[in-house]
Amino acid sequence: MASLLTALFLNAFIASTILPAASEVMLWAIVADDPALLWPAIAVASVGNTAGAVVNWVLGRYLSRFAGRKWYPLTPRRQDQAAAWFQKFGIWSLLFAWLPVVGDPLTVVAGALRVRFLPFLILVAIGKLGRYVIVAQFALAV
Repeated sequence: MASLLTALFLNAFIASTILPAASEVMLWAIVADDPALLWPAIAVASVGNTAGAVVNWVLGRYLSRFAGRKWYPLTPRRQDQAAAWFQKFGIWSLLFAWLPVVGDPLTVVAGALRVRFLPFLILVAIGKLGRYVIVAQFALAV
């Protein structure tokens, strides 16, 4: 069980960075296989995914001056999309950091725009937890 939850944590962490991963699929499989792991799996996935978003925030906060370089995690197009989303909806857009395509860049842009860490952490964690609760509930219902 511990190794399964460790793998889920790592998968969720990676999924929250710019790298592709499907943490929802892994969470679904774990919960469908063993419903007793519902809340531990949700907690582990949420913490891992939020930790990945924190890495993105740090990248944006401290490395945004390198935007446009090959190794920088966002293309200029993705960064512009995320910045537009953030400007339109403000700090509350961080509740949607779990969304595909725009979510991960949004967390980098939040760092670049110097969003205070504690509000960032709270809003991102709420959104990511909510997403995993919904995924896990569907896994139990099916």
